[in-house]
Amino acid sequence: MSEVKKFRLTCIICPLGCTIEVTMEGDRITGITGCTCPRGEEYAVQEVTEPKRVVMSVVKVKGGMFPTVSVKSDRPVPKELIPKIMRELAGVEVEAPVRVGQVIVENILGTGANIVATREA
Repeated sequence: MSEVKKFRLTCIICPLGCTIEVTMEGDRITGITGCTCPRGEEYAVQEVTEPKRVVMSVVKVKGGMFPTVSVKSDRPVPKELIPKIMRELAGVEVEAPVRVGQVIVENILGTGANIVATREA
């Protein structure tokens, strides 16, 4: 018989902030309680099976008004890849001028997410 695990989450999908409890046996979800909407249930499933986050950081700018520009991923990436993505971004340097929305790194680590500038530099 598989080990039973319980995860307690606060939903971040809407302002209600529901407290959701997910019960798992091994890799299988056996119960979800506390959701007041289907979106909360989707969030909980995603969070316990394959958590993802939007990455925010800075990269170096050569010849710009500022030495760095803020960047973020244009979609959530697997949480376990964030340390590798941060190491990758530490080695990136872009040439000024940089525009808001400009793709700085395309398809970072094969995730399908682009790293884009969030301000001008």
